[in-house]
Amino acid sequence: MSESSGMSRQQRLVFWLAMFAIFVFLVWLLRSVLLPFVAGGILAFFLDPATDRLERVMPRWAATILILVLFLVVCLLAILLFVPLLVSQIAGLISALPNYTQLLDEFFRPAMQWLQERLGEEQVAQLRESATSFVGDALAVAGSVVTGVLRSGVALLSLLSLLVITPVVAFYLLRDWDRLVATVDDQLPHRYRDTIRRLASEVNTTLQRFLIGQATVCLILGVAYAVALTIVGLNFGLVIGLIAGALTFIPYVGSLVGFILSVGIALLQFDDWVMWVVVAAIFFAGQAIEGNFLTPKLVGSSVGLHAVWVIFALMAGGALFGFTGVLLAVPVAAVIGVLIRFSFERYRQSSLYLDDEPADGAGKPE
Repeated sequence: MSESSGMSRQQRLVFWLAMFAIFVFLVWLLRSVLLPFVAGGILAFFLDPATDRLERVMPRWAATILILVLFLVVCLLAILLFVPLLVSQIAGLISALPNYTQLLDEFFRPAMQWLQERLGEEQVAQLRESATSFVGDALAVAGSVVTGVLRSGVALLSLLSLLVITPVVAFYLLRDWDRLVATVDDQLPHRYRDTIRRLASEVNTTLQRFLIGQATVCLILGVAYAVALTIVGLNFGLVIGLIAGALTFIPYVGSLVGFILSVGIALLQFDDWVMWVVVAAIFFAGQAIEGNFLTPKLVGSSVGLHAVWVIFALMAGGALFGFTGVLLAVPVAAVIGVLIRFSFERYRQSSLYLDDEPADGAGKPE
């Protein structure tokens, strides 16, 4: 009987591993066309709670249309308001790069002269050559990434398909969300139904609190950084603030990138050290508000997705599957995190951890 049970358990493990391998293979095989569908699914997941509330006073299809229309109108207004400013600031930044390069050269020239006096011209030349090589390699990598993105489907045609297909996919998924969940629930094996439901509920809670909460944090910080930097008169403050806010989705990266860009431009733009401190203080204040108020309130401390795990998931997803992998990274990380916690929970309840049973053959009479 134990042998039969063991074979059955082994077969189940092989089955689920095979299903997971097939899923990963299909995502890799179809990664060039999955982007609008993944984006539509994430959008439907975001809007489902609001649609459920509206469903109490109107039919599901009407609630779906209303929520999607409101969402698209808000996005369109944001594009009409911010895109012209962003385009003008980005164009200004590109045109100002030669001047900034010259200013950087003048800024670091005293330090280079000091190094020449201490190390000699030959070693300084080697350092400069190494720095130039490093910058060239970094630019080459960035160029290859951009080229890869353009080749992998974020060219004009794929962008248009993303804009057209994503709302359609989101509409059908949002309209049939409860029916799809009920269909999946009906297919669960009876023996493990309660366990799977509990794990699915934990995954849903984790994703809702992390994705929706983190998106809200990014929006608040992006607007706050952009407004604050614009008020103090920093060149390209709007672009830098929005970039920092968007990158806040990756823990600590948004504040770090925004700090480096804004302080670097402030050093070149202002001669007053007070303005340098003010610009730096904006990001220190933003990081403090995010860590002590926004993230605990909007995301929560019990989500279970550690910052390092999120960074690894985003990098691995992007490296394996491109932008589609970035979108799938956090949901997959949440599922894996819940399964790992469940495995440790079972392990702590087992005799292997509790050691309340003798080992095989121990204590048995010969």
